[in-house]
Amino acid sequence: MSTQLRKRFVEQILLMLGREPKRPEEADIAPAAQKIHIFKQGNRDFIAEKKHAREHAVKKNTWRNRRWATLITANLLFVLSYWLDVQLLEGSLSASRFIGFHLIDLNSALQVMLAHKHIIVNLLIGTGTILVGWALLGGRTFCSWVCPYHLLAEWAEKLHLWLAEKKLVSDAPIDRRLRVVFWLIFALLALATGYTVFEAISPTGILSRALIYGPGLALLWVIALLFFEVFFSRRAWCRYACPIGLTYGVVGIVSPLRVKYTLEGCFHEGDCRKVCLVPHVLDTVIKGRAVDTEVPIGPDCTRCGLCVDTCPSGSLKFEVKGLSKLL
Repeated sequence: MSTQLRKRFVEQILLMLGREPKRPEEADIAPAAQKIHIFKQGNRDFIAEKKHAREHAVKKNTWRNRRWATLITANLLFVLSYWLDVQLLEGSLSASRFIGFHLIDLNSALQVMLAHKHIIVNLLIGTGTILVGWALLGGRTFCSWVCPYHLLAEWAEKLHLWLAEKKLVSDAPIDRRLRVVFWLIFALLALATGYTVFEAISPTGILSRALIYGPGLALLWVIALLFFEVFFSRRAWCRYACPIGLTYGVVGIVSPLRVKYTLEGCFHEGDCRKVCLVPHVLDTVIKGRAVDTEVPIGPDCTRCGLCVDTCPSGSLKFEVKGLSKLL
């Protein structure tokens, strides 16, 4: 790995851990990318093309619809397996068994082992398939393609944006480094108390169990979170608090599936960043920020596909690393 690639790799990890993106030094930008940046500066034809693209952009929801269908289907499998007693997908998103194969959420397994203060072999076996699967798909793919809270938060965000347009609410951003703090707090609580504290308040686990076994008082906590996100801070739990997202982000650092950004055709209109759950990962699309002609989006990306659907020039696409064919 070259020095420049190593530097970008480290930068993406630091962004995931909460550091704010910054404008790259000129020395860090590849010569080919510098030529494109210079060409775009003040180029009237390029500006006209940008305006035309925005005015004639066709709204697509291709990846969003695929994702919603996948998320709903995955969670319905748990519900139907339990209520029809077909033993296809037993348990919940925290720990389950699919046709006899044990599947255990990585963050849940970590919490249990910290609480018990030793490595549990059965848990390691159960997390193996999950670890390999999400390492291949990109860890935070779990967030947007499987997690039921993500879907509710996405709908709550639409309400927040509508209220913000009416100037009834405003977004209060929070320091993203707080997510690392929460991860450490919940890990230390499990270690100190012998109890998986996070599992008791995880909206992912609460919703999964409520869908399968029926609602309980814990749903009030989920409603409170959604209320906070609608009226105070957009997507607060997923952006600033959830340890699951950070755990899976680490797992997906070397994932071959990713969103790739191509500089040359980009109009830098910024619509992709407006729809992104984690807009810091798309800092590279800001005019003058791309360090190369092609830039893979970092591990904190949820692979939700909203930016791919929104991009008017097709500059953001899904890619499997090492394969030339784009999905």
